[in-house]
Amino acid sequence: MTHAAPPHLDRIDLEQRIEKEAYEAELAELQLKLAQVQQAYLHSGTNAVIVFEGWDAAGKGGTIRRLSQAFDPRGFKVWPIGPPRNYYLERHYLLRFMERLPPAGAISVFDRSWYGRVLVERVEELTPENRWQAAYGEINDFERMLVDDGLRLVKLFFHISPDVQMRRFEERLRNPMKRWKLSYEDFRNRANWDKATAAANDMFAETSTPTAPWHVIAANQKKFARIAALRTILDILSKDVDLTPPRVEEDLLEAAKAHLSLEPELFKALREGPKPVSR
Repeated sequence: MTHAAPPHLDRIDLEQRIEKEAYEAELAELQLKLAQVQQAYLHSGTNAVIVFEGWDAAGKGGTIRRLSQAFDPRGFKVWPIGPPRNYYLERHYLLRFMERLPPAGAISVFDRSWYGRVLVERVEELTPENRWQAAYGEINDFERMLVDDGLRLVKLFFHISPDVQMRRFEERLRNPMKRWKLSYEDFRNRANWDKATAAANDMFAETSTPTAPWHVIAANQKKFARIAALRTILDILSKDVDLTPPRVEEDLLEAAKAHLSLEPELFKALREGPKPVSR
């Protein structure tokens, strides 16, 4: 099977839209399906990592909130990734991500990730060129190791235009509830837009592999981006996964029968087991 060509930001249609009613209906359906996926993972022991990368103000946080609404927090964790502490600066850059990988049955989100090595660290010249160049192979080996071990990996990059980003910066400045999201660095980073674009395209070319492909999300409209991202996550996490709820164990049924006044038809249905769930 031929592997799809890696994404390139110049080829992304940023004008894609979804109407409000269609958005609300599809969001509810996707969240229900994602909840079923999490239940299947909890029972099977499958785990997953979802990587969020992209431009500042591209809508990553809003999408993560909608994802969080679908999942039981006891099996779901969001890791916001910022600059490494001194402890990690003195160690291999992948260590802090290895320490945060999800246990069996759990799903974790990385809001920024190990790709900082070939994005911000490259653009800001925080890492020597020979080290960020070497990181492409290191990251591919790391992700292949995770997938070979049974982990599901989803990699999303949220793409917006510079004009949309500036409008969202202004919105954050005007809204007291969103000002915490805006920093001096957000404006300073815009001066490196072309460098960051080149770094992102190189990242796609080097690390969008058959094992762990990149998915670029057109995010000029937040609603479209949320649906596109959640649909991609659902497609990858549910592939070849049985979403049928587990059969109720016989000892639990007997205990329920002794303590609950439920109709016989219900006990019969529970003994027969649930019907398969379709995607």
